Amino acid sequence: MSLLPFATVDVFTETRFGGNPLAVVTGGENLPDAVMQAVAAEFNLSETTFVLPPADPRHTARVRIFNRTEEMAFAGHPMVGTAFVLAAADPGLATATFEVPAGIVEVEVKRDADGAPVGAKVAAPQPLSLGETVVPEVVAGMLRLAPGDIVVTTHPPIVASVGNPYVIAEVDGAALSRCDPDLAAFRDALAARPHFGTRLSIHVYSKQGRTLRARMFAPLAGTWEDPATGSANAPLACLLLSFEPANDEARFEIHQGVEMGRPSLLDVTSRRTPDGIRATLRGTWVRGMGGEIDCG
Repeated sequence: MSLLPFATVDVFTETRFGGNPLAVVTGGENLPDAVMQAVAAEFNLSETTFVLPPADPRHTARVRIFNRTEEMAFAGHPMVGTAFVLAAADPGLATATFEVPAGIVEVEVKRDADGAPVGAKVAAPQPLSLGETVVPEVVAGMLRLAPGDIVVTTHPPIVASVGNPYVIAEVDGAALSRCDPDLAAFRDALAARPHFGTRLSIHVYSKQGRTLRARMFAPLAGTWEDPATGSANAPLACLLLSFEPANDEARFEIHQGVEMGRPSLLDVTSRRTPDGIRATLRGTWVRGMGGEIDCG
């Protein structure tokens, strides 16, 4: 029998049972990939992380991230939540350096006057990269919206990434709450784009200045909707800055998860750097539950 400790954290919130829940499993370096995936499916959360010894001893940990169906190269709320679990156990941890498939992620830990960890700032591992555009009719069909609900004034729906790709689309503010994923339409859209591999996740938003509302849907990966998606809001902030040539930096307040009853708040800053537009995201957390999981 292999009993491994785990903890859960609600990320991008200061309210218990708000935000995006994450499970963090420690001590699983000998687990086969299939068992890690089964554990993630058992938790049935947007993501589960496994904290492993780093390949480079100068780093804090190697972190593997699994959603309900597959491993992910990078995700935002797992970086924040994993940092909380490690910082709660190590009062001296000020900056965590995580090895993930997308690269190296630095997480600065924020503590209160008593030294308790209360939040973190995450630097996305890659600069903004853009892929192909998707016609508004396809996005509208996947979310049961009218094509006119897709706003193309600033940009068409487009694939964007800072470590994980998403189709990002602006929608009319009134339409955001009407989004209703059509699983068959998602399957058809992915079948028409085999070069996407297994990923077809849509991140939609509406904006009022620097304040955004967002929703993310990845039903083909088992996440019908995500309460807070750092790895989607980071490229969104970078994308929006790319259309502001006079600015070197932009900071956004992004609200997500409202329609799910798990309101989340992400503070995302994008900035121009020598190697492209990069993003950092800030978030808070609430401790969840803990225990042991029997991995067989």
